[in-house]
Amino acid sequence: MSIHVATTRRVRPGCEAGFDRAIRDFLRESFGSGVQGVHLLSPIPGSGSREYGILRSFASEAERAAFYESPTFRAWEDRVRPLTEGAPTQRRVHGLEAWFRAGSPPPRWKMALLTYVGVYGVTLLLTWGIGALIRTWPLVLAHAAFNLVVVSLLTWVVMPGLTRLARPWLHAAAPHKA
Repeated sequence: MSIHVATTRRVRPGCEAGFDRAIRDFLRESFGSGVQGVHLLSPIPGSGSREYGILRSFASEAERAAFYESPTFRAWEDRVRPLTEGAPTQRRVHGLEAWFRAGSPPPRWKMALLTYVGVYGVTLLLTWGIGALIRTWPLVLAHAAFNLVVVSLLTWVVMPGLTRLARPWLHAAAPHKA
């Protein structure tokens, strides 16, 4: 089972361009260090936010520990320390929650609605696409195969794309009541 770690960093005012270059360089360098995947959530242009979210995935706890103890990671920390405010926040995230939790989490109803859209779309397409192929299989085997494909597509294809596409809506501030 993959291990997901969400890290949030707040960049000092005026250091956004330098941090953006540094993080993109580091993300490319870090793939040889046990990192299976990484997603960067940059602040929405014009939002005034200086908070970056980084979601890294590792194959095991040992690879996660080795990455955060590596000379490459320590050099990265030294490089960005002058560009950021305070210490980064880190937390482990699990399952589909990982796609929503890099940075400040959106309201749960938005996460549920976006997950519903993803599940609805994937199951509709799969029912149409492979439904006829697995209809003659034993019920337990057909459901197991179908759900394996649904979860795989949601985890590695659909939810990363949907959360990227819906990021402005997911993280939009609630309107204030007068």
